[in-house]
Amino acid sequence: MSRIHLFEFEDQKWFPTFLRNYGIDFLQFLSNKSKMFKPVIPILEKALIKSNTHQIIDLGSGGGGGLLWINSELKKRIPNLKIILTDYYPNISAFKFTKAQSNNFEYIEKSIDARNVPTELKGLRTQFLSFHHFRKSDAQLILRNAVISNAPIAIFEAQERSVKSMLAMIFSPLTVLLVTPFIRPFKIGRIVFTYIIPIVPLFVLWDGIISCLRTYSVKEMKELIKSIDDDSYDWEVDRVESGPGVILFLLGSKKK
Repeated sequence: MSRIHLFEFEDQKWFPTFLRNYGIDFLQFLSNKSKMFKPVIPILEKALIKSNTHQIIDLGSGGGGGLLWINSELKKRIPNLKIILTDYYPNISAFKFTKAQSNNFEYIEKSIDARNVPTELKGLRTQFLSFHHFRKSDAQLILRNAVISNAPIAIFEAQERSVKSMLAMIFSPLTVLLVTPFIRPFKIGRIVFTYIIPIVPLFVLWDGIISCLRTYSVKEMKELIKSIDDDSYDWEVDRVESGPGVILFLLGSKKK
């Protein structure tokens, strides 16, 4: 199946920010509780050590909560780890909540575009569950900007264009209904728009299915790298199993 870039509610400027944040909070809660990104810990450690940095610049962070479990595991290997949360639509209240959970988190309040990251933000650039939001031309810009800035970059997706991933998304509304009372920080609006006016489960369902259709395959990510036409970087693209799911990743760093 070819990649299809249909619209997601989360990307639309007119979509209410609070609803976007409820959906993002759900994804981050799920990623922490399921430890879906467990297989990427060694990948992140390798990237940080090779690039001689202890700082992560997370792009498209959402609320940043999805990094809490990753942070707790990665700090065991890199004690002086620092993570800076950024987003094109920064969720400041969620950023503050995440920072309160661990003092090695920082955040940027202004909008940060992954296609043109400020040069003063130094460290390993990461993207979790956000690369599929970008069309091919913009995805190329993200990689090219990292290369121009001599910045290492690590991209992770937890879905793919497969029947298995699509089926998981079909059951996502039920998961939203089951876990919403446990998502923190608690917000009465989240309860209202999940159980009384069930917009959140429905838009999570739609965006989840579209995310699968938008996700770049390993082959397509390799083609994106070729389009950069720069041999100064080492690249690694692969697919690893994560429990019942899968993680697709792209890793790029300056050659030694």
